[in-house]
Amino acid sequence: MAISGIGGSAQLSGYQGSAGAARELSPEQQQEVNRLKAIDRKVHAHEQAHMAAGSGITGGANFQYVRGPDGRQYAVAGEVSINVSSGQTPEATIERARQIQAAALAPVDPSPQDRAVAAAAAMMASQARAELSRMKQAEISGESGTVSATSKQQTVALSAYSAQTQTDEAENKPPRIDLFV
Repeated sequence: MAISGIGGSAQLSGYQGSAGAARELSPEQQQEVNRLKAIDRKVHAHEQAHMAAGSGITGGANFQYVRGPDGRQYAVAGEVSINVSSGQTPEATIERARQIQAAALAPVDPSPQDRAVAAAAAMMASQARAELSRMKQAEISGESGTVSATSKQQTVALSAYSAQTQTDEAENKPPRIDLFV
């Protein structure tokens, strides 16, 4: 998950005098430092929210920095890794999906990537509920060996989705959701 960096960050560079001592900044440079400080606070708060809500399923934060006119480093983008694997049972998968959604949407301003991860978690929970429903239906009817046509379609769809998800994970692609109208 990441928020996008600021535009033109490659144009920013440190401004230091001789022997590394910081020189007085112009009003424009001070304004840029203030802007970078605000972005840095926002980026750190955003990633901290992911980590706090996703305790146990999130990794540490990684940040992208730029050097401000004052010579200091400021975070302008960040990301937190999140484990989006399913649980051992449909019930565990539903709970894990709930936690993934909570972690993805924890910041005040979720990014498009955050929303995509939350949507993928919702899909994972939906699939787990369908599997749980199928299992309960088979248990009630006593036909654990017989599968209805609808259940077969769901199983085929789930298999295709799982295969695509595994392919995406192997290629380090973020979870994807396709909408067909």
